[in-house]
Amino acid sequence: MTQTFQALVVSVAENGDIRRVVQTRTLADLPAGEVIIAVDYSSLNYKDALSANGNHGVTRRYPHTPGIDAVGRVVSSGVDVFQAGDQVLCMGYDLGMNTAGGFGGYISVPADWVMMLPSSISPVEAMQIGTAGFTAAQCVDRLLGLGLNRDSGPVLVTGATGGVGSLAVRLLSFLGFEVVAVTGKAEQRVFLEDIGATQVLERKKFLRGRNKMLLRERWAAVVDTVGGDILATAIKATRYNGVVTCCGNAASAELSVNVYPFILRGVTLAGIDSAVCPMAQRKRIWEKLASVWRFPGLDKVSRTVTLERLEEEIIRMLAGKAHGRVVVDLRGEK
Repeated sequence: MTQTFQALVVSVAENGDIRRVVQTRTLADLPAGEVIIAVDYSSLNYKDALSANGNHGVTRRYPHTPGIDAVGRVVSSGVDVFQAGDQVLCMGYDLGMNTAGGFGGYISVPADWVMMLPSSISPVEAMQIGTAGFTAAQCVDRLLGLGLNRDSGPVLVTGATGGVGSLAVRLLSFLGFEVVAVTGKAEQRVFLEDIGATQVLERKKFLRGRNKMLLRERWAAVVDTVGGDILATAIKATRYNGVVTCCGNAASAELSVNVYPFILRGVTLAGIDSAVCPMAQRKRIWEKLASVWRFPGLDKVSRTVTLERLEEEIIRMLAGKAHGRVVVDLRGEK
């Protein structure tokens, strides 16, 4: 096949300069894979912004096309599980990191990375959720599995205006929880209240007690998306037998916290990974998102752009000014 398509290609010069250009590519430019997918939609995640900015901790080799999320139709398949025309979802693993990702009209990937798109979710809904929403759902699933219920008390969500944070707020609110949101973007208070936060805390005020050994017990559970001092402070204020999920490091990859919350209050710190989450668990979470966890209001937390408009969204995310989800429409890029 000599099909051409448009893709965002990121290059890094020897002097470190970053160049992001939408270019014409061919299927021959893609890596060898068992399944070739025509991408209809992708989405912008923080990891994509880092890759698009030449971060070698995310992407080792450039030129490169980011995009850790993709939904579309199978063009060809070397395995019996998938047939041409199947609507499928591919996210995580090495997609968009060192394998050409969803910011191009086609991807070529191993079959083990691909799952059928649940029939009750549209392709655009799948990318409104994407890795961010899937990660948020994993956090909620872990909290519920460790005993959280609506009578337990409020749930804190940090980095609440981000992709994972905003969808965690929306999902928890939909499930009937009291949600307390932490943000450094005071101007987004109305946005957070509109998607379900019952209380919004300003980040600087939230961090005032970060140097104390323990803080007054406040949260039954925490969905932390940023790490660093914010995570440490959240842990110190978690109630007895509370659970804290940790899924991000936008603030810092370091965690400086004493053992008292764990040995005096029995707090559980649970790590969440979406990239190499086993396929059985991946399908189980997506089936929940397609049924009992199919919450309304995705349009409130997302907006759609073309590949040509993606540059400004990447800049906004890298500057810490983004909120909600960005869906990338690639249907016209073939």
